[in-house]
Amino acid sequence: MKTKIIYIFLFFTAFGFSQETLTELLDRHNSESVPYISVKELAMPKTEAILLDAREAEEYNVSHLKDAIHVGYNDFDLQETTNQLNDKQQTIVVYCSLGIRSENIAEQLEKAGYTNVFNLFGGIFEWKNNEFKVYNNKDEPTENVHAFSKTWSQWLLKGNKIYD
Repeated sequence: MKTKIIYIFLFFTAFGFSQETLTELLDRHNSESVPYISVKELAMPKTEAILLDAREAEEYNVSHLKDAIHVGYNDFDLQETTNQLNDKQQTIVVYCSLGIRSENIAEQLEKAGYTNVFNLFGGIFEWKNNEFKVYNNKDEPTENVHAFSKTWSQWLLKGNKIYD
């Protein structure tokens, strides 16, 4: 009986707490209604895009991609954002911490008629994990990255995790 309990425990430990991949996480939360762009593709010199940061202001102030426009998530204003975007065919990349909130914002842009909108796969976490630069509210390079929460911070492998 004792051996049976140990096997049951080991079974649930092995399968119940296995680490999911970033792809599995995004598959679970996103519908992929907006195509992804990889951080490596976005970082290529030939890639020209308007970057929209779909995180909250405190996250953006700690760390953001160079020249990104903060549009937020909880208080996202479609009209205010579209007023900053002149060409509905321009390439737009929306990002957040991992690519979950940004999908929602990108969907709204597509519904508004923008035809070349992408969601950054893995968001700013994957950007930093690939050792690309992030910038603070003074537009200076920083190692700090707002980690959103202790739960989501497991996906940020490089840089200093900031929670406030």
